[in-house]
Amino acid sequence: VQLQAFGGGLVQAGGSLRLSCAASGRGFSSYAMGWFRQAPGKEREFVAFITWNGGTTYYADSVKGRFTISRDNAKNTVYLQMNSLNPEDTAVYYCAGQIDYSGVVTTEPAYDFWGQGTQVTVSS
Repeated sequence: VQLQAFGGGLVQAGGSLRLSCAASGRGFSSYAMGWFRQAPGKEREFVAFITWNGGTTYYADSVKGRFTISRDNAKNTVYLQMNSLNPEDTAVYYCAGQIDYSGVVTTEPAYDFWGQGTQVTVSS
């Protein structure tokens, strides 16, 4: 499976963006998916997670109530709706997939494949 994230850009504080992650190859509808981000000079961190059918989602405390993860298995795509953005959200955002959902969602080794990242910049 190959993942391609897009939808990033420059937005003012308080604004919104929707990221998309399109998957090619077979099996997407059975994979749990996550979003991570990496800000300049910082380690990559977990942002959000969704199970294969969208029945369970999980968020980092820093984005809870502002970001929403969703998926459309018919389109092989997972989304990250980001509202009320602030400069601390500036980062490269990556999508990632788990072939077998292990219950672990916040750590990088739990994911089997990754997209290339899309830049989100929030100006103050």
